[in-house]
Amino acid sequence: MLRRSARLLFSPPFLPRATRTLSPIGNPNSILSISSSSSPSPSPSPPFSSSSISDAEFRKYAGYFVLLLGCGVATYYSFPLPEDAKHKKAQLFRYAPLPEDLHTVSNWSGTHEVHTRNFHQPETLADLENVVRDSHEKRHRIRPVGSGLSPNGIGLAKSGMVNLALMDKVLEVDQKAKRVRVQAGIRVSQLVDALKEHGLTLQNFASIREQQIGGIIQVGAHGTGARLPPIDEQVVSMKLVTPTKGTIEVSKEKDPELFYLARCGLGGLGVVAEVTLQCVERHELVEHTFVSNAIFTALKNKTIVNAVLLISRKWLAENKHIKYLWIPYTDAVVVVQCNPLSKGRIPKHKPKYGKDEALRQIRALYHDSLEKYSSGNAAAEQDIDQLSFTELRDKLLALDPLNIGHVKKVNQAEADYWRKSEGYRVGWSDEILGFDCGGQQWVSETCFPAGTLKSPSMKDLDFIEELKKLIEEEEVPAPAPIEQRWTASSKSLMSPASSTGDEDIFSWVGIIMYLPTTDPRQRKDITDEFFSYRHLTQASLWDKYSAYEHWAKIEVPKNKEELAKLQARLRKRFPVDMYNKARMELDPKRILSNAFLGKIFPSTETSVSA
Repeated sequence: MLRRSARLLFSPPFLPRATRTLSPIGNPNSILSISSSSSPSPSPSPPFSSSSISDAEFRKYAGYFVLLLGCGVATYYSFPLPEDAKHKKAQLFRYAPLPEDLHTVSNWSGTHEVHTRNFHQPETLADLENVVRDSHEKRHRIRPVGSGLSPNGIGLAKSGMVNLALMDKVLEVDQKAKRVRVQAGIRVSQLVDALKEHGLTLQNFASIREQQIGGIIQVGAHGTGARLPPIDEQVVSMKLVTPTKGTIEVSKEKDPELFYLARCGLGGLGVVAEVTLQCVERHELVEHTFVSNAIFTALKNKTIVNAVLLISRKWLAENKHIKYLWIPYTDAVVVVQCNPLSKGRIPKHKPKYGKDEALRQIRALYHDSLEKYSSGNAAAEQDIDQLSFTELRDKLLALDPLNIGHVKKVNQAEADYWRKSEGYRVGWSDEILGFDCGGQQWVSETCFPAGTLKSPSMKDLDFIEELKKLIEEEEVPAPAPIEQRWTASSKSLMSPASSTGDEDIFSWVGIIMYLPTTDPRQRKDITDEFFSYRHLTQASLWDKYSAYEHWAKIEVPKNKEELAKLQARLRKRFPVDMYNKARMELDPKRILSNAFLGKIFPSTETSVSA
């Protein structure tokens, strides 16, 4: 059709018969020249006649129209969207397939992705040493990347990566000292399973157990419990493969300064090859989940706040593990308390509601919403009886994720689900402490001081009070939950919970927006809204509460002014100069770095390309 239209535009009676030739190479002023092949006229028209000007003008604008139309069609149909994108009608043009040697590496939420030809997976320590040495000599980047769970893709580098997934062995178990030595590529779930036969387990866990050990310690990951530090504190010693010093072993006895810097070293001081961890005896926990309206009411009504804050302080001190799940636009906060199971004290509790009743309201909301958003098309409805709560929430939010009225209804259904799911369960610690975080998502999590165990400052609840008020005033379509946890301090210098005070406690608060759709336009809209939400919390709360983001959740600003502010802010909290000095000594060519580290810890020293 396009070709036929072009012929009509450039054939009689619109134009005289002509011979078209491409302009000579090197003549940028003329892409197409048209010369007449008809017999010369005995009485040529004047050079500036109205008819010749009219024809020339017509040909010029007709050419522009065809060119613009062609470019628009080509752009629309070749735009690189997924095949199932809602707005893509056809595909006339296809991009060339990726080369076979090009590796695609993305994080779990699909928010960061790189393509690289330089992806190493060593199987032994000797292999890893060869990779690091060779890359250092050739100035090839090999950024350490774990299992890709970090929301900000902190381990990704398009110029090259090294992954230790094939180095996943348990090397030694010392049952007497309750210690285990492992290769850093082993996943938390693998390690826990291997420790069972020895009657041991890890002291604490993050929500997900699929992280590699090397990755989970390097970014300052954490569980919950005011007496329990972040996971890097479980590290007794480490083997680092460094570009300049080869393989070195660090511990608080051998090299305390480097040890406390490298335990949470963000992968920039060496590739963590082996880790010795302090374990505890394998134990069962009793989990008690209930919904408390009292805390929320206290935040609204200052006349009863003291009594409720005393209750919260008591919970914090008495429970080994505790977390709050705040639900925006409701008066509900889900309290999850976990404590060791004592013999003969298994709680006798019969749930008031069954699973189907607990899911009844959110299933009903899904039925009603699907009918509304699918214009009564019943064929679009799916069998939802087999879906978990988080799967239902994802499907509901996908219908209209940024509609504040719709999000409020979903949050209210979630509050109803938790009220009807109150009760106890008993299980091994690694099973109980896990948490279904839902599907792909954007997350921002901050850590800030909350006093001491004996004297909590209660700034943790002040933070939440202001955050919830901000959400409501700005009408942010914020889904649930706002997750709040606590940890003890860490002696690792780069940990967000770093402190020399043994009694200091820190609160961690995470805000979230889900990405429950594959539609790229909708994902972009959610992303824009999330960063607006995050900016509101940053501007209103971070400096006031001395809050700093989790290393795996910092998003590097694109704006130079904002980046400079981030760099200056990090310097106030962390020993940036000490960290950069160690990087210069151990990795002067920055082969273990990436754009993330390069931007938040700028250095004028020589480095490889990003």
